[in-house]
This record gives sequence, C-alpha cells and structure tokens, in this order.
Amino acid sequence: MTISVAVADDQALVRVGFCGIIAATPGFTVVGEAANGEEAVAVARAAKPDVVLMDVRMPVLDGIEATRRITTSAEASGVRVIILTTFDLDEYVFGALRAGASGFLLKDTLPADLLTAIRVVAAGEALLAPTVTRRLISEFAARPRQLPPPQLDAVTSREREVLTLIGGGLTNQEIAAQLHISLATARTHVGHLLTKLMARDRAQLVITAYETGLVTPRPPPR
Repeated sequence: MTISVAVADDQALVRVGFCGIIAATPGFTVVGEAANGEEAVAVARAAKPDVVLMDVRMPVLDGIEATRRITTSAEASGVRVIILTTFDLDEYVFGALRAGASGFLLKDTLPADLLTAIRVVAAGEALLAPTVTRRLISEFAARPRQLPPPQLDAVTSREREVLTLIGGGLTNQEIAAQLHISLATARTHVGHLLTKLMARDRAQLVITAYETGLVTPRPPPR
C-alpha cells in the first residue's frame, strides 16, 4: 500500500530535498507541497495525504496553527502530521502535540529514520525524536502530581494499566507481554482508550497519562 505524503516548508531547497527522498522510495508518493501554513492546510484538505511533514516556522500561518486546523478539519479527516524543525524547544513540542501532531522530529534526522517515522505515523502510531522524548518526560516530571480528572472515570482499572504503559513508551507488543495478554487484547484496550478519552492517537494518550499523574517519572540525572 502506497503512503501519500505532503511536505510543508518555506525553504524551497529543504522542501525539494524531502520530496526527493520520499518520491525516490518505493511505497511512498508525494501528493503536494506547501510554502506556508495556509497552503499546507489547503493541500491537506484537497489531497488528503496520509501524512503531512510540517515545518514549524513558516510565513502567513505557522506550523502549529496549521496543524491544529488540519487535525480539527472534517475535510482533512485522517490526515496525520509530523512536525519537522531545527528547534527542539519545549514550547514547540507541547504546542505541536496539543495541536494534534502525531510525530515530532528534528531536521537533522537521517533519511532512513524519516521514512520510518512516516510509516509509523501513517499506521496510526505516535513518534517523537529521542531528544524530544527526554525533554517531554523531564518537563512533566517537574510538575506537581495531579488527581485523575473526571474523564478517567469511564476508564477501567485494566485500561488504566494500559494507559500507564503507553505513557511509559511501550508498544502494543510490549504491553501484551507486560500484562500477559494477547496482542489483539492489547490493541482492543488501546482502541477503547482512544474512544473513551477522545484522543486522536497515541501521542495524545501519552499526554493524558502524564497530565493525570498516572506516569510521574523521575527527572533525568544532572
């Protein structure tokens, strides 16, 4: 199955480079380009790619707002966004994830890793660059523990266990092994969590796991 991709970046050379890597790889096709956030939203609605590679700093409309408009648009239903930037500042990470982005990678990511990220996100998973993940965990670890909000009332005890493991970065296979359940059962629990918590994908489940206090990792050593 071919994965369709759109690339949004205001730097023409960067945009052409990404498009070239994707178009030259079997199983991928480029269905659109955009030089600013407004164009990215238009391309997402018209071409409905599986994944949009979205730069953060762009004219007319920045990548964070463009992502929010795409992920909340009925016309772009099913389109997933990977944020690409040279900056790994926390404000971009949280802004991107809360806007509905499914992935966050730095532009120095190797081509092979970029293609893997596209595959992962197109399959409905979430992906964060390792350096970004460490900063995300550090930020949440520094916050005071919160009581679970009312939205978790409908979540069963087993689903809370699964949500906690998702917050810890485990895959469905790892969750199944950890809880001694089948992979199909693990997937079912994840599906129920997505529905009950009205989460777009795994990235938003990770945020919920941290914000509700189900996951409170220790800050990284100094």
